Amino acid sequence: MNLEELRTFLEVVETGSLVTAARRLNVTPSTVTARVNGLEEEIGQKLLHRNKSGTELTSPGFKFKRYAEVMVQLWGQARSEISLPKGFEGICNVGLDFDLWNGLGRRFLDHVRETNPGVALAFWPGEQRMIDRWLAIGLVDIAFCYAPQGGERFASRALCDDELILVSPEKDRSAVLDGSYVYVDHGDEFRRQHAAAFPGDVTSALVIASSDWALDHLLRNGGSGYLPRRHVAAALADGRLHEVTDAPSFTRRIYVVENALTVRAWDWYAAAVSAAASR
Repeated sequence: MNLEELRTFLEVVETGSLVTAARRLNVTPSTVTARVNGLEEEIGQKLLHRNKSGTELTSPGFKFKRYAEVMVQLWGQARSEISLPKGFEGICNVGLDFDLWNGLGRRFLDHVRETNPGVALAFWPGEQRMIDRWLAIGLVDIAFCYAPQGGERFASRALCDDELILVSPEKDRSAVLDGSYVYVDHGDEFRRQHAAAFPGDVTSALVIASSDWALDHLLRNGGSGYLPRRHVAAALADGRLHEVTDAPSFTRRIYVVENALTVRAWDWYAAAVSAAASR
């Protein structure tokens, strides 16, 4: 079975005629007949009733038609996504933790666009479990994330550390985690550090697993929460947020995980990652 056979079968079904399908496909009627015969032989079922007035689907042909349509459509989608865009010399698929677009992801994008406009980019945001799967199946070539990846295919490098600080719109906020405290879930290592720093029962009425969402909530509703310093730099500078100075701070390491074989051929890549990691 091949795509030409599938396309020919669907053309015959649409036109109801072997001759008309041949004219549309710019092939001879005998070629159309050979393709349909080959498809029927491979499937082991008669797909079309053929007579002088045209063609009609058999019962197996009616059932097979929807599968043929899906297969042709999927091939078109795959070719569109994988093929190199016209005018570009290469493509880089980037996996990115949701919280790393602000700063690191933007810097990577801006550097590549400015210095290597012939490289096409595709960004795929997600949480760590999704990023691990995308790397494993080859959907992304590199990933900026909070966990290194093992295996022979990948190289993982620590880029920098996120400093997580307690912030609040209230200027004189204390480090006591009261009922307005928002627990921003930054992953396993943060949970361990947080539990060690606040060994008592810390009950929060609100848990948010996104720095963007937590920042929005604090600015609109007040309270306090731990956010990356880079994420709140602008709000700290203009006085919309204040750092709770007597509260402990935490760190979260940022990694780039690379498909080693793929990135080896990119002479622009090392400079782009360095630009992304710069503060």
